[in-house]
Amino acid sequence: MIDFSTKKRGRKQQMPAIASRLEMEIELMERHVEMLKAILENQPIGIIRLSEILDYPQHKVRYSLRLLEQDGLIEPTPEGAVTTKKVFPFLRKLQKAMRSMEETIKSLEGMVEEVEKEVKEYL
Repeated sequence: MIDFSTKKRGRKQQMPAIASRLEMEIELMERHVEMLKAILENQPIGIIRLSEILDYPQHKVRYSLRLLEQDGLIEPTPEGAVTTKKVFPFLRKLQKAMRSMEETIKSLEGMVEEVEKEVKEYL
């Protein structure tokens, strides 16, 4: 899990809402990928078992399963969730998107450093 919080005088300070939203989205994607991996390794598998394996509350498992099903990555069976043939292409696209995000993050880091220098000069 990514932690955008900072420490100031021994107290933990929360990051602004913008960074907090980013953190939540990354954590959500991480959960969905963990879920896909667990389904692949244990299929067919139900909500209760996934909850036990991944140590997520059942309502979070149910939410992730619903999204994964909407994207066609899993399908329900009487025995539990199973993956579909769309998983591999999805993972390839996700890897490509993450590489692109890495480049964007590096660029953003440079921009933040520039702004920080300007702010220091201004103050």
